[in-house]
Amino acid sequence: MIKMIDLPYPMNALEPYYTMETLDLHYNVLYKGYVDNFNKTEEKLKNVRESNDYSNIKCLEKNLSFFGSGAILHELFFMNLGPAIPTSPSVELMNQIIMDFGSFEKFKKQFSEASSQVEASGWCLLVWTNRLNRLNILQCEKHQNLTLWGCKPILVIDMWEHSYYLQYKTKRPEYIDAFWNIVNWNEANKRFNKK
Repeated sequence: MIKMIDLPYPMNALEPYYTMETLDLHYNVLYKGYVDNFNKTEEKLKNVRESNDYSNIKCLEKNLSFFGSGAILHELFFMNLGPAIPTSPSVELMNQIIMDFGSFEKFKKQFSEASSQVEASGWCLLVWTNRLNRLNILQCEKHQNLTLWGCKPILVIDMWEHSYYLQYKTKRPEYIDAFWNIVNWNEANKRFNKK
């Protein structure tokens, strides 16, 4: 069983870039739904093991992956955000960004463009890829399916419409521009240091 994480900031702390109304819906309804449904699926799987009736295992395993991935990515996203107090990549992370993307501005442009072009609902992530020993940007259109094995998320933006529609409607680029004002680089730095 998993529990919802507590937000490390008040509901209105991300305004004006991310409204309290949007955060409340995103956190208390949508993220909570992923956590609740993951836990329900875990309970059903426990019952399957006890009854030895695996006739519905395919559906339950898909649900476990979908709801679990949704819960984890939402947690990464919420922790990636913070009040609009300037933070920046650590020297180590900045050097890696420059090495892998050419400059911070080139990284930011690629991440923003990749985010804006995620089809339908999905995510965009900056990840550390162990096998390649470098940072990569991934579009994740079905959060339980598309991944690069062996990578560690460093920075995450939620591109599902529920994450921005109340405030930005169909203006994805404005949402992405606002995101850069509330990135908590301190959290990204911690994740990068643990790679």
